[in-house]
Amino acid sequence: MTKVENFIKRAKDLEVYKRAYAISLEIHKTTLTFPKMEQYALADQMRRSSKGICANLAEGFAKQTHSKPEFSRFISMAMGSCSEMETWVSYAFDLGYITTDQLNNWLKTYAAIYGMLVNLREKLK
Repeated sequence: MTKVENFIKRAKDLEVYKRAYAISLEIHKTTLTFPKMEQYALADQMRRSSKGICANLAEGFAKQTHSKPEFSRFISMAMGSCSEMETWVSYAFDLGYITTDQLNNWLKTYAAIYGMLVNLREKLK
């Protein structure tokens, strides 16, 4: 594989995007099993926040050709959604909607994603 083939052309080529996308799919599927009363509350919020990480990366990446600071701003918003997810995951566990294994795995994953976002934002400076 040549260097050109390794070039990142879209946000979905970023490792952080791939990880965020994978966990958002897992979050989406799991929250569909939450009680009906949570479908337009906690479950919906978790789905929107988890997908927001990917959406902000995609939008910011597309704008980076015009403005690196703009991409940095979108990464910061993704970081906010990542932190928000840590809170929602804790609520889901405390309310008995997810297992201890899910709690630990999701919190670990979001901590890793957050770190990757910090590193990505630092590279833009």
